[in-house]
Amino acid sequence: MDAEKLEYFRGILLEEMRTLLGEAGKTVSEMTADNTNFPDPNDRATQESDRNFELRIRDRERKLINKIREALERIDEGTFGTCETCGEDISEGRLKARPVTTLCIDCKIEEEKREKVP
Repeated sequence: MDAEKLEYFRGILLEEMRTLLGEAGKTVSEMTADNTNFPDPNDRATQESDRNFELRIRDRERKLINKIREALERIDEGTFGTCETCGEDISEGRLKARPVTTLCIDCKIEEEKREKVP
């Protein structure tokens, strides 16, 4: 992959990470600032449910941030865009759709087939 395309993907990954980190910071400040004490147990339960949902989302985003960091490392190492299973180039369209991917579409399909087999 040429340097221009690598910088294009680096920009996409960095922007996505910046967005995710901003959302995480916002969640932390909202949760620490929200000291509302609901006398109604139903309101309190709803607040806890909302917090749990928000934390599950942030956990998924944390995992995505780690994948973004790994993708940025692959760019630096020169292995970005190469399938880790077969060694072939990952299509640019697939990288645009999922820049953190490490598998070409054919290897990903095979992996998903193996996961479905009990």
